[in-house]
Order: sequence, then C-alpha cells, then structure tokens
Amino acid sequence: MIVTLTANPSLDRTVTLPAPLQVGDVQSVVSAREDAGGKGINVARVLTAAGEESTAVLPLAPHDPFDAALQAAGLHAHRVPIRGHVRANIAITDPAGTTTKLNMPGATLSPDETSAVIDAVVAASVGARWLVLAGSLPPGVGDDFYVRIVHRVRAALGASAPLIAVDTSGAALAAVVADGAPDLIKPNDDELSELAGIALNGGGAAAVLDVARALVPSRVGAALVTLGASGAVLVDAEGAWLATPPPIQVVSTVGAGDSSLAGYVLAATRGGDAEARLRLAVQYGAAAASLPGTQAPTPADLPTGDVPVTRLV
Repeated sequence: MIVTLTANPSLDRTVTLPAPLQVGDVQSVVSAREDAGGKGINVARVLTAAGEESTAVLPLAPHDPFDAALQAAGLHAHRVPIRGHVRANIAITDPAGTTTKLNMPGATLSPDETSAVIDAVVAASVGARWLVLAGSLPPGVGDDFYVRIVHRVRAALGASAPLIAVDTSGAALAAVVADGAPDLIKPNDDELSELAGIALNGGGAAAVLDVARALVPSRVGAALVTLGASGAVLVDAEGAWLATPPPIQVVSTVGAGDSSLAGYVLAATRGGDAEARLRLAVQYGAAAASLPGTQAPTPADLPTGDVPVTRLV
C-alpha cells in the first residue's frame, strides 16, 4: 500500500491553444479538459494505473462537485469532510508545449479540520510502505503542516512507519528539510535553488549536485531533483546519478514532476536500485509531458527510447 496526501486538491482545467498565448488578445481554443488534480492525487493516479494499491487522502466537503472528477479517476480515496470547496486551477498550453498556469489558493482549513486530516493520514499509513506528502498547503494549516504529519506518523507507528516522500516548495519545503528528516524530497531545480537561497544560474546537474549534497544525508535521506527536458538528478547517501530523457513531443508539462515521483516510488517498492528508480522516474515524467492535461500515464505510455543514467559521484 502507498498512501498519498493532497492537502490542497484542485480541479485542473487545461486549455489547449492553436498558437502561443497572446496576452490581452482574444484567442480560439482547440480543446479543453478537466481532471481531478493536486500532486498527491496525480501520484495516486499513476500508481493505480500501474497496478499498485494506493489510497489518496484529501480534504473534501460533502457534495463538492470535485468528487465527480475524483470518482471518474477511479481512485481509492479517503475523504476528510471540510466546509470549503476545492479550488480550480487553469493551465494554458500551446503547440510547443509551453504551459502557463494559474493556481488558486484553495479552501481555508480550520484547526479542527487540520487535525482531522492529520488523524486520517496516520490511520491510512498503518501497513503502508510509502507515504507521499505532495503539493502546496491550503490556507490555515501553517508552514509546518507536513512536519507535524511526519512526526505524528513516526510517533504512532514507530519501526513500522512508512518511508516518507515530500514534494512541495517554498516555506513548506524549508520546514520539512529543517525539522522533518524525510526519506525523500522531490524539488525541481528552481525549488531547490529557492530552498538553498543560491542561484543555480543554469549550472545543470553539477550545480544541483553541489546544493543537494549539503542536504543529503544530513537532513534528508535522498533528493530527486527534476530538471525538465534535461532529465533528473538523484542524490542519496551512496552516490549521485543523472538520467537523461528520451526524445518526446511535449504536449503539457502539468503533472510531469508528480509522475516522476510516482515512477520513483514504483521502482522503489519493486526493489529497484538507485539507477532503476531514477530511470523509471524520468520515463514517467517524460510520458506525462507527452499527454494532454494532467492525465496519468500508464505503463503503455512510457517512451520506448533509451534513458541513459550516468553516475556523477
């Protein structure tokens, strides 16, 4: 079992344009779609499509229209009742694969609702192999929300607690790195740069490695740093590796990082070594980027091209 938490789910509306976005102009739309989104939900969709047992925990008001999209995704979900409604995010893509995103803040959670979400995650984590805490935080929970969950899960489950992966950014990521000791973080290069307070200046894998090495393994067990079209770097206590994606036609980058994390967790649960985990992460990220909207790639969608993995140290 793999458990995911999406504290700030979203109804992802993706609009595809026939030409680049022209700010201030009126443009026709080629197509539009809606998906149940949010990082943890995206991860759970990939895991489910790959045949892995997964539970997606999320705050969701009774009768929220978002539930129809969630049910259509075919996920096993644990809904924690709240008063507010799920936000709607908008992604605009063009033929070159350039994506412009407009993300709304989400429903504000009360202290009681926040506690209920934490309790639900602890309960769902019993017997789980991985717990994935993913996405931005909703208003009201505090920047240390993921830290509190990590501490509660480990205190409640002890040696049987799952491995914990965190995919977030900004103050929430800084709090987890400072006081959460997660087993894995999955920032992109911009998020890693913000975390470290260091401009990477397009330094690529070498710059990422220098920054990640300051965190691994002293503060986090491992770091999977996605680099967009340049692939991803994995740094753990044993070494560091770079994987380069195969050529693809980019359609939408929305959810590609989430799919990368799902690929990593899939490989890890199946006993893959560091290179295998990184390779599958890059394959799933590339597959997601080749699909419209926030569709969850299936094993059949994985690119067939080679994904070379190079050991850096």
